[in-house]
Amino acid sequence: MAEEIVVPLHIRRTRSAMDMATVAGIICAFGLIAAAIIIGGSPASFVNTPAILIVIGGTLAVTTACFSLDEMRSTFRVVMKTVFYSSRDPSDAAIQVLKIAEMARKEGVLALQNVLSSIQAEPFLLKGVSMVVDGFPGGEVEAIMRRDMHSTVQRHAKSTNVLRKLGEFAPAMGLIGTLIGLVQMLGRLDDPSTIGPSMAVALLTTFYGAVLANMVFLPLAAKLERNSTEEALVNNVYLMGATSIGRQENPRRLEMLLNSLLPPSQRVQYFD
Repeated sequence: MAEEIVVPLHIRRTRSAMDMATVAGIICAFGLIAAAIIIGGSPASFVNTPAILIVIGGTLAVTTACFSLDEMRSTFRVVMKTVFYSSRDPSDAAIQVLKIAEMARKEGVLALQNVLSSIQAEPFLLKGVSMVVDGFPGGEVEAIMRRDMHSTVQRHAKSTNVLRKLGEFAPAMGLIGTLIGLVQMLGRLDDPSTIGPSMAVALLTTFYGAVLANMVFLPLAAKLERNSTEEALVNNVYLMGATSIGRQENPRRLEMLLNSLLPPSQRVQYFD
């Protein structure tokens, strides 16, 4: 029985399962504000249930009116993936694609059946290599993978748009809550002792809206946009590799094509 050839094809993860930059940044920001509130005294005065309902509930309700329920649910799923995002090094992805291409060149395309189990963690690469093994023409492999990648980018763009809308509406709902509080305060001017506390409560909604927008929604939108760009680069590497293998091109040519795609600091030199 012929010995099975297995190529080690594990894409190195440059970060752990949880994206610590996102979590640490948000926690530090909230921690600094909490510390300032505690040092200033009376932290309980910064908690107001009606203000929380107006800002959080109102922001979610108005944003839902702009999108569908499916888009809102999808956004929250994407947010969780953003927080627990696992980054991939494009250089490592390029090296692994070149290893597969070299094996296909030496052993034939059917030999790639032996590496399918090694790339289960990368569904996009697995899909491309599987199509090549199944005999799909290179042009068809490229067309299918490009449509798949475009759909992923579109989904991320929709989720980014939802987060940016949340960031826009949160301060607006805070301002609305402040106006409600001011109207209620002006209605009780006959009792001057209530003006100060009423003004403080009225300003809390603006505070909540600014915090949610600038410390949660907008940072997550920016991070999702960054992660989408990084994922698109890695998927482009996989697409270019699968297409080149399907067309039975020289792996050295593939190396040049990949280096034209990668940033200068991440270019690879696989062949001497």
